[in-house]
Amino acid sequence: MLIQIHIQKRSLFLALILGFCIVVESIRFDLESGHTKCIAEDIKSNSMTVGKYHVVNPSEGHPLPDSHKITVRVTSSYGNSFHYSDHVHEGNFAFQATEAGDYMACFFAADNKPSTTITVDFDWKSGIAAKDWTNVAKKGSIESMEVELKKMFDIVQSIHDEMFFLREREAEMQELNRSTNSKMGWLSILSLFICLAVAGLQLWHLKTFFEKKKLI
Repeated sequence: MLIQIHIQKRSLFLALILGFCIVVESIRFDLESGHTKCIAEDIKSNSMTVGKYHVVNPSEGHPLPDSHKITVRVTSSYGNSFHYSDHVHEGNFAFQATEAGDYMACFFAADNKPSTTITVDFDWKSGIAAKDWTNVAKKGSIESMEVELKKMFDIVQSIHDEMFFLREREAEMQELNRSTNSKMGWLSILSLFICLAVAGLQLWHLKTFFEKKKLI
């Protein structure tokens, strides 16, 4: 009985951690003919990413009309293309991010007359959420607790990588602050020197002017 309670508590603890650490983006949006809608996701380097999309049928039981087709392109912030499908009703993609940054999924609907509105379902998963744990359990004949432990290991690894990433960003920001402070210090000294030089020139000009006028 105590072992069962302990396992239940651990499962609850793992579920809470998974709820906070796993990022899943599943959305439904409308897309008008001749328009493009883009969705961005911040993905870390070497993270697995999977996505699937489909056009929602406005009339259940009837085939989708040709006007309800979309073009989809997934690119990185550096302009590299990871997925492209033209004039389709549905599709999916999967890739491992080669560089950290924002990845953009853009959906385009061809211009039709009269104008139509297309509803798209889009499910985008990255990191731990992109792994198919059900297939992992089936293929490896892994017990339920072992699957949870493997999830836990990947979560800890993800948190570990995130901490190092944040440390690198913090070091970069500190270096930027030091560089900025140094530049501001030299700029202040230069400004003071210019002000003193201008004041000296003004005094010299006034002295020369008064001497010419024989006022002093």
